[in-house]
Amino acid sequence: MTKTNLKAVAAMAGVSVTTASQVLRGTGRISENTIARVLKVAKQLNYIRDNRAASMRSGESNEIGMVVQHIINPFNAEVISGVSGYLSEQGYFVSVLDSQLEQDKELQNLEAFVSHGRSGLIWVPTNHASSQSLDMLVRSQIPTVTFLRQVENSPFDHVGIQNQTATWAATNYLVNNGHRNIAYFGGVDYAQVRAERIAGYQQALADHGIGGQLIWDCADSKLAGLEAAELLFKQHPEITGIVCNGDMVALGACVAVKKMGMTPGEDKSIFGFDDISDAAIADPPLSTLGICPRVLGRTLAKVLVERIRHPDLPIANTSVAADLILRGSTGACNQLNN
Repeated sequence: MTKTNLKAVAAMAGVSVTTASQVLRGTGRISENTIARVLKVAKQLNYIRDNRAASMRSGESNEIGMVVQHIINPFNAEVISGVSGYLSEQGYFVSVLDSQLEQDKELQNLEAFVSHGRSGLIWVPTNHASSQSLDMLVRSQIPTVTFLRQVENSPFDHVGIQNQTATWAATNYLVNNGHRNIAYFGGVDYAQVRAERIAGYQQALADHGIGGQLIWDCADSKLAGLEAAELLFKQHPEITGIVCNGDMVALGACVAVKKMGMTPGEDKSIFGFDDISDAAIADPPLSTLGICPRVLGRTLAKVLVERIRHPDLPIANTSVAADLILRGSTGACNQLNN
């Protein structure tokens, strides 16, 4: 079976190839009857327009590349959903590659998108993105928006989160509800995002004159959160509240509390970060710092589309605030049990 081409569609519809092309691209001044006839034939023949060939002829593309870190993380998946939804509405589609926090893989992914002529790029840099990656994107002149981590001396638009303000608010809430032994829980390094979140936690304790800061590392997954929280509460039973690096470790910590015969929100208070979909339906529902990942993804895509369509706009630096969402996993410190 041979691939249906534009010439076959035009012949069967009784129009020129030029007319058929204009109908399928939505251009030209063509009668409604002709449009209907060409579209009907295209559907009958299962014709799909070759956008890549069209892009090569026009020098334009409707393909967007997105480079993320750990696509398996539900937060990333929801952000990608928001990005994809908005871009689809604007006539673009997105393809996603995962660098898994490896600089070499990150460079390969960026090179792949640049070499295949994407019209724009959304980039979540690794913790210490190489200057080679940045230089390549600058030379390619591909419209680019960075997300979460802002590369030093970057000339690109950026969308980030007000991390320090958010964790300050969560820690402050716990202190105002009687907690004095509070840990920062989750993450394994001091890269930009986590460092900002830890700074907010530390600042809130300092504002209340509370010492004894405790930062507890663990990978950002539910299983890692479960195992690390069991160890944390075993070695530091005095801890009554934790502010977490993300919702996944927070959900794992809630499981750990229940396994220890205690109740999240009563015996131990747990704050997440992100407000992924599972947070609201957890048992108990997870208190978190909500940034609504899907909405955040739409914001990210909107910034990129604006850059593509208006390349001379000033560089935009968008900082998204997080909402303090109170649910069942947090409550007043129970001094009788702690």
